[in-house]
Amino acid sequence: MTVLGIVIFFVGILLSVAWHELGHFTTARWFGIKVPEFMVGFGRTIWSRKRGETEFGLKAIPLGGYIRMIGMIPPAPGSGSTLGRTRRTGPFQGLMDDARRQSAMDVRPEDADRQFYLRAPWKRVVVMFAGPFMNLVLAVVLFAIVLMGFGVPTYTTTVSAVSECVVPATATTTECPPGAPLTPAAAAGFRAGDQIIAFNGRPYEQDDWRALQEAIRASSGTVTVTVERDGRRLDLTPTLITTQLRDLDDNEKIVDASFLGLSPLNEVQRKDLPAVAGEIGEIISRTGQAIVALPARVPALFGAVFLGEERDMDGPIGVVGVSRIGGEILAQDIPVGQEIAFFLQLLAAVNISLFLFNLLPIPPLDGGQIFPALWEAVKKRIARLRGRPDPGPVDVAKLLPVAYVVALVFIAWSGLLLVADVINPVRLFQ
Repeated sequence: MTVLGIVIFFVGILLSVAWHELGHFTTARWFGIKVPEFMVGFGRTIWSRKRGETEFGLKAIPLGGYIRMIGMIPPAPGSGSTLGRTRRTGPFQGLMDDARRQSAMDVRPEDADRQFYLRAPWKRVVVMFAGPFMNLVLAVVLFAIVLMGFGVPTYTTTVSAVSECVVPATATTTECPPGAPLTPAAAAGFRAGDQIIAFNGRPYEQDDWRALQEAIRASSGTVTVTVERDGRRLDLTPTLITTQLRDLDDNEKIVDASFLGLSPLNEVQRKDLPAVAGEIGEIISRTGQAIVALPARVPALFGAVFLGEERDMDGPIGVVGVSRIGGEILAQDIPVGQEIAFFLQLLAAVNISLFLFNLLPIPPLDGGQIFPALWEAVKKRIARLRGRPDPGPVDVAKLLPVAYVVALVFIAWSGLLLVADVINPVRLFQ
């Protein structure tokens, strides 16, 4: 079942990549740009079929995909349609000239007006943004299916258990030692099944456990907790104590906070549309923060690969690692509905990552074409206001050295993740 789960999830990632490229392909065709290739993967072609003027296929290295549009690189400034060597020199000039020449080879005389760079900047932005946008759309659909259809495990304000005694978070056992004091909840008469309606006069909904937990930790002294028990409302008045607890955002961190002594009931709940929007917004925010923090994660990943250090559960995971987690999900002895929901959530999270990562304004990512197009639009606007001639397209060939460096960094990063996912994988289920 684990192997089957890995295969299924890996296929899901490939379909996500193809869906991304479909966004580029469709909008490019809308704007009359010729697309000779639509490929999932890189390297040697293992399967392809030609439909119309486009060759669709799969390549041997499944680490992404691309569509090839003609005229991605414009002629050198001042050279008209000449795309050969120029008199300019520099360490990267040959690289840029060769790229221009290769780009020109795709352009047949009858396709001269179907080149990417000839389209208005806003059309190029639409074409390049369409790929990441498709990943966002897929993520929203998957999250909506999970949250509104299957539901998700949610900690509620209903009490599932009342702790008998106070045990610090640093204790090695949850058993009550001799002479341990009762928890405030036990002393105040809380029972399993009580639903907390309000805390110190502030009402809480059934799925507001996190907010209630924060309020308890931030309070002190005697508090009033309104509960519903057997259809009746009761006011209980526990006196909170301060003890060592695990931080709500970092389970490895120990903090001193107020303690009541209740465990929440975990229920599978379906969410409404506004909750879906809020959840997606929160996931996008967290994923964006994780992408920004990637450089800081390199030492820990290096240690996990070469020094035998424990793999960071919140650290980056590659295609192999996330597929492996998909396999673990399918192998768990849990209801099929929960397996599917977990599976779809993981695939949705991958698509959120693809959406944000591809918008980074660096070549060869999609954002590396969006930014020059926006800059070209600004230059054209300024020239028009000043009564000057059109400055022409931005010379994206000058970004090729950056693209090659970024590609090398990406290859090295992917290789490091691959080794880490094989020899020291992240395991959600021990």
